[in-house]
Amino acid sequence: MRIRRLAPPDRESLSDLLETNGTFAREEIEVALELIDGAAAGSRDYHVLVCELPDCCAGLAGYICFGPTPMTDGTWDLYWIASRGSARGRGVGTALVRAMERELAGSGARIVRIETSQLDEYQAARSFYARLGYREVGRIRDFYRRGDDLVTLARRLDAVADVGLGDASRATESTS
Repeated sequence: MRIRRLAPPDRESLSDLLETNGTFAREEIEVALELIDGAAAGSRDYHVLVCELPDCCAGLAGYICFGPTPMTDGTWDLYWIASRGSARGRGVGTALVRAMERELAGSGARIVRIETSQLDEYQAARSFYARLGYREVGRIRDFYRRGDDLVTLARRLDAVADVGLGDASRATESTS
């Protein structure tokens, strides 16, 4: 498994990954590709790491897109993470998140934040994040549409105690 920075030729493989993933709607794919294009063009707002698994996939096995949260000091957003179906269960997602966290912690980042839906089809993603130490820190009812809440997850990358992330987050971080 190899994690590396996005290169412009990766766009086609990432577009295919998003379209064959089965998780994302057309408008979500369009937004994801806009962020990938921004990262490829050198935007400071979007960073993309990709995962290669040569023995698994015809294209890239997965990717993660993240960026600094505007008007904050050391807070970052994890915008997208996706993997090919044939790569699932092989640690691609975990490797991508941990590579992002190492990169961010090395640059002084304090917190990574994730926004997701509470719908059942996002339960696997929420469970994945929980296994990696991300905890629910907020919820806005009916945010996306009636019956579809916005769930905010976060994880501290520094060792500072934080009331908003609670004791469970600190305990997870001390063992990570």
